[in-house]
Amino acid sequence: MRFHRGGTIAAGLALCLTGLAGCGGGDGDGGASASPPTATAPGMTPSGTPGSPSASRSAPSSRPLAGKVVVIDPGHNGGNAAHPAEINRQVDVGNGHKECDTTGTATNGGYNESTFTLDVSKRLRDLLRAQGATVKMTRQDDSGVGPCINERAAVGNRAHADAAISIHGDGAPASGHGFHIIEPAPVAGFNTAIVAPSAKLALALRAAYHGGTGIPYASYIGEQGIDKRSDLGGLNLSKVPKVFIECGNMRNAGDAAKMTDPNFRQRMAESLARGFENYLR
Repeated sequence: MRFHRGGTIAAGLALCLTGLAGCGGGDGDGGASASPPTATAPGMTPSGTPGSPSASRSAPSSRPLAGKVVVIDPGHNGGNAAHPAEINRQVDVGNGHKECDTTGTATNGGYNESTFTLDVSKRLRDLLRAQGATVKMTRQDDSGVGPCINERAAVGNRAHADAAISIHGDGAPASGHGFHIIEPAPVAGFNTAIVAPSAKLALALRAAYHGGTGIPYASYIGEQGIDKRSDLGGLNLSKVPKVFIECGNMRNAGDAAKMTDPNFRQRMAESLARGFENYLR
């Protein structure tokens, strides 16, 4: 996410997941019983003795995020570079003005950030939907322009999202490696109500990503994988808990090898899904 940032830049994250789908119990064989069933009182065994307390409890839901709304913002867009006038247009970000959007970065081998972010976002979307969440994305393909950063924030606001994330890959110097999460710093009159819950979201995602992927905290920015910023319109204008994640430094050979591997991108998405589950539950 390094391009057109006017100063600081960010990078990637870490953590691993287990399976996300719940198991359903099987039905009986439906055969006739040799003797009529015995009526059993709640909490009792058929013999009339107290049963295990867990016997009367409901099984855990296999859709733990049912009723929750998550917005995923895949950073940048594949058509941005060909439309400089559109993406360089200044928009209000609450405490100043910035470009509508930016081109993003790429690995040294030419794998674009916008392609990376959309791929991880779609994988995360599918995992969260499998858990019952309603998921909205700020863009669906990698051939368009924008949307502008203020509109990206507005998508989450209109959805009254329970949580939102903007997914990025950093373009820091090649010597730097690792991931970090950016949480909002307070901007008076705009995002103060979501600063605290966004910080909790950041911690949940940091723990899950770090544990699930094994990617270390960024070596060149932030503290223990967390950075706070007040210059990002996507955070300044959000009315719902939201963070950015720099999943890794695309200019670092080691990080780039992971980010260009589809199997590892799935691992990234699974880790983030676990972080959302931990936060939202």
